[in-house]
Amino acid sequence: MTKYLISFPAQAMDIPDEDMAAVGEAARTVIREAKNAGVYVFGGGINEHVAPLMVAADGTITNETYPQTKDFDGGFCVLELPSREAAVQWTAKIASACRCSQELREFQYDPES
Repeated sequence: MTKYLISFPAQAMDIPDEDMAAVGEAARTVIREAKNAGVYVFGGGINEHVAPLMVAADGTITNETYPQTKDFDGGFCVLELPSREAAVQWTAKIASACRCSQELREFQYDPES
């Protein structure tokens, strides 16, 4: 089985405030479905209120990020699925629940993970 990252940036969710509760419940329903199907690995949202840190190979810590990830935010989940087709189907369910497009990426195989 292959692990897939399904994610979206925060700005992709252009949802009226009055609809956010319904979107949240729809998203939790899909996640519960993934858990019940035994394909859910983990997920969550990036806490935008906590600044990222850069930890160098020598242990030095700085208050910065890689330039290309400066605006990394939003939500994600990792599912373990039998095929890319199944991953596309789950991604479509999540996109429908969240009312925004989702990005699908495949993790490389690692026998230790």
